[in-house]
Amino acid sequence: MDLEVVTVGTELLLGFTIDSNAADIARALAEVGVRVVRRVTVADDEAAIRDAVAGALRRSGTVITTGGLGPTSDDRTKRVVARLFQAPLELDESYLEELTHRFAQFKRGPMPPSNRSQAEVPQGATVLPNRRGTAPGLILDGPLGTVVLMPGVPHEMRVMLNEQVLPLLTARREASGEPALVIRSRTLRTTGVTESGLASALMDAEGRLESVSVAYLPGVAGVDLRLTARRLSASAAEEALDRASHHLVSLLGARYYGRDDTDLAAVVLDALRRRDQTLAVAESCTGGLVGERITAIPGASDVFLGGTIAYANASKVRDLGVPAALLESEGAVSEAVALEMACGVAQRFRATAALGVTGIAGPGGATPGKPVGTVWLAGKVQHRERAVGYRIPGGRREVRGRAAQAALDLLRGLLVPE
Repeated sequence: MDLEVVTVGTELLLGFTIDSNAADIARALAEVGVRVVRRVTVADDEAAIRDAVAGALRRSGTVITTGGLGPTSDDRTKRVVARLFQAPLELDESYLEELTHRFAQFKRGPMPPSNRSQAEVPQGATVLPNRRGTAPGLILDGPLGTVVLMPGVPHEMRVMLNEQVLPLLTARREASGEPALVIRSRTLRTTGVTESGLASALMDAEGRLESVSVAYLPGVAGVDLRLTARRLSASAAEEALDRASHHLVSLLGARYYGRDDTDLAAVVLDALRRRDQTLAVAESCTGGLVGERITAIPGASDVFLGGTIAYANASKVRDLGVPAALLESEGAVSEAVALEMACGVAQRFRATAALGVTGIAGPGGATPGKPVGTVWLAGKVQHRERAVGYRIPGGRREVRGRAAQAALDLLRGLLVPE
């Protein structure tokens, strides 16, 4: 089954709102063997909506729209599609009653008159209840084809898609007798290696993968490898991804740290847990990013004791015990100071493992021999210590984010020696 997606919203075209709906729909449909062959975004304009939906129906016969179902003057999708299907709007008394009850239940005061329009349903349409919002979804079937209308609010759309639309489309595909040829993807996460370095290392292996393509996705945290198996049965796709993943992971070695949404901070916490270690961090240029990464992981409190943001040199001396003479002789951004920061925070929190991060995030602050992006990291696990220096490219955000990731990777290396 092939279909097209039309997302409606002037704010999407202006760039103020990211169109996450189209991506979520495409991923979800690929999982059940329904292929999105075209995606179009249009403004809150009746002519543009009509042309986009009518064109999609002519090409594919099935269309999903998001947006334009609300109670305000710029919500026009329902009216346009109703006219296209020659289905006049009729008041759904049961939904109006439900909507009125919902406003009373949440003590929002009397329901505004404009919300009454959300209970108007095109004649013959199927109503899809919206558990997260006030705009119901709709399905219209007719000689033109099928249009599924869903709200534009992402969390409302995702619930409706997963609970109601996907089962419907799956049932229709099965009834048509078409085989379920799915598109499945898997992500292998790497860090500490560039995109070009990774591509060179995997060049020969990539060409020998069966039924799986590889995409390289660089980011602040590292380079993700997106493996994709297309137009296979679900079982064949999973088997192909298993074979490809196993082969590539064996080649990646320590550069690989997890699959799909794995966070390196979670990997480090698990390693600390297994070794009955506790952790403290001392941060300068990252300003708490390492601690934020760690505490974003549920259950971090059984390992993570705390941290110190020692931004000024006086704080490094007062809070971490870094010798003032060392700061004077080596500078705050140096191997020696990073090690003293790690040792100082370990002593302060009585932790068995620690990290120290110091650097120049920019755009100012460079000194002779220490340009913007110079970062020193130190890790300590009991009596083992290691310090590494980097010149990290990018602006302030990239330098800080990559430094935090590199610090976590340094600790991982100390906990799981190569």
